[in-house]
Amino acid sequence: MDGDAIGVEAFNRLATPAAERLLAACCAAPEWVRALERGRPYPDRAALLAAADAALAALGEEGLDAALAGHPRIGERVTAGASAREQAGVRGDRIRARLAEANRVYEEKFGHVYLVCAAGRDGEELLAVLQARLGNDPATERQVMRTELGRINRLRLIDRVTG
Repeated sequence: MDGDAIGVEAFNRLATPAAERLLAACCAAPEWVRALERGRPYPDRAALLAAADAALAALGEEGLDAALAGHPRIGERVTAGASAREQAGVRGDRIRARLAEANRVYEEKFGHVYLVCAAGRDGEELLAVLQARLGNDPATERQVMRTELGRINRLRLIDRVTG
């Protein structure tokens, strides 16, 4: 858990700009952030997570693209923040080079960054998932990416807002 985590009651009391900063650290899509901020107060973290899922489901393509823009490529050297913690299992220049090449192929095929919930996974597993997903058609991959984004958003919210 993040050392800056707060309870749901404290989250409900945050001024709008502070709540938006906390939410934007979870997901870069402005409409997702606004939807969750406007949904306050939440009776508990479960309600906040349910609202996060609903806001993600309501995101259009522009919103998904905005969310993707907030994520570095898997395997890039990230030194701070949630992405750095989530990608901690990616170690070594060899796997980073293989991921960089696979990311290039993925982005050529799908037109967006490869997004996967990386928490608890090592570089080899993340590469295997990427390679398997290259077999998806664009519509299927967009749905897989949306599911992965939801997992990431939830983990980040859980890290920042206690029950």
